[in-house]
Amino acid sequence: MKLPGPDHPITITRNPKRVRVLADGVVIADTTSALTLKEASYPAVQYVPRDDANMAALQKTDRVTHCPYKGDASYFSIVANGKTLDNAIWSYEAPFPAMTEISGHLAFYPDKVRIEEVAAD
Repeated sequence: MKLPGPDHPITITRNPKRVRVLADGVVIADTTSALTLKEASYPAVQYVPRDDANMAALQKTDRVTHCPYKGDASYFSIVANGKTLDNAIWSYEAPFPAMTEISGHLAFYPDKVRIEEVAAD
């Protein structure tokens, strides 16, 4: 386990905007409680609470990856409009202590879904 620091900064902040995630036109998640994770020089990632996602459209897969800063990530495929988007979502179900804020949240590959950020109502 590595800790974020000056050589590899990670920040997590509440996104003040409404975040909607769509797959083939189907709303997979809609929240005003997204967290924005910024890690080193990578693009920012929106983490959406599972409570604000359509979990019925998700299928957990066997894929697991490891991040030395966040822990082990589990993956989900999305089934929408008869199509399956394999491993389109990842989640840190038991993240390392420094990343506990993202526990219970889902992150989406932007090349597999459409992520919209709009002003909150």
